Amino acid sequence: MQRSVIFVHGTGVREESYGDTFGTVRAALLELRPEADVRGCFWGRGAGAGLALDGVSIPGYARTGGGRQEDADVAVWGVLYLDPGYELRLLGLRPPVASGMGRAQSPAQKLHAELTAYAPSPEVRDAFAKRGLDGLLEGAVRTVADSPELRDAVATAGDGGYEHRHAFARAVVATALAEAAERGADSVDGVERDVLLSVLSADLHTQGRSLAGSVAKAAATPALLALTWHARRRRGALNDGLLLPAVGDILRYQARGQGLRELIKRTVEHAPGDAVTVIAHSLGGVACVDLLVQEELGRVDQLVTVGSQAPFFYEAGALVSLEHPQVPPDHFPRRWLNLYDRRDLLSFRAAEVFPKHAFDHEVDNRQPFPFAHSAYWSNRRVWDAIGTWMG
Repeated sequence: MQRSVIFVHGTGVREESYGDTFGTVRAALLELRPEADVRGCFWGRGAGAGLALDGVSIPGYARTGGGRQEDADVAVWGVLYLDPGYELRLLGLRPPVASGMGRAQSPAQKLHAELTAYAPSPEVRDAFAKRGLDGLLEGAVRTVADSPELRDAVATAGDGGYEHRHAFARAVVATALAEAAERGADSVDGVERDVLLSVLSADLHTQGRSLAGSVAKAAATPALLALTWHARRRRGALNDGLLLPAVGDILRYQARGQGLRELIKRTVEHAPGDAVTVIAHSLGGVACVDLLVQEELGRVDQLVTVGSQAPFFYEAGALVSLEHPQVPPDHFPRRWLNLYDRRDLLSFRAAEVFPKHAFDHEVDNRQPFPFAHSAYWSNRRVWDAIGTWMG
């Protein structure tokens, strides 16, 4: 029997990241099932959210050239490897922020004290150590913390200093990688570099702003949590790489999801073979559940949802295709594996919600939210579970 496997990505994904993600997924699937025909269903452009009027509804929004481009980001890293203080220096060229009357400490003083005293968490140390950079992290942190670029940059920081923390993190990563290259070590690829940056940035934000407390308060409302996470950034920076894809895709799907479901259906119809396994992440899993409830796609005999909100949407009365106490129809696949991570606040258990169809499997991506939501594909236990299920 010939089997096709279709991968449906989740919310917020665009061309720049889809290629990397699908490459990882495809390689892992072909390792498990070399004979399978693995195909992707990219919907971020055709069925994802966009700004019809170029963002005029968002106060402070300024779109420049279509948002962040991967090539531009790679080019910036090229500068940072040669000059890690580059972005901090640019921040230092902005007008200083007035400290205000009656403050015990200005935002600049607080941020400078925080960053110069920063001690990486065990998670950050582990991330660098796994990539052969364990002996370089402390020196990189100290070099950037003691730099005149940081001293000048913090003078322009207002309350929060989120952009400044991110620039600090990029400078640390660039310093460590540049030092490793000088010592003759092999370079890490861009994906691995971005993992280091994500872990370090999350640690800086958590230590500086007690982000964990904010996460705990918002745990019952995942969409609001995602909104809160991004809203902490400067509102004018809510562009194609931030709020619009992550939350806009969800809002668009709830209002006009038929286009996405139709795209998935066409992808299934065009896939070769006798049977089809659908693997869907996040909002992609919601759309697949809706589609398989609404239409009978006979060759789809296996469904794998990863970090999906479908069970929560059903309980909350927000699932398009099914409202409690309705149950999935007879044609809905009986083999449904649902993978979730307790730290991923956008993932939910399905087995008790759909007891005749879903089987839950918990994994631990060892990442804080929101990074846990996109860390499944590099987790070997995820692929062990999928391989067992498909077999």
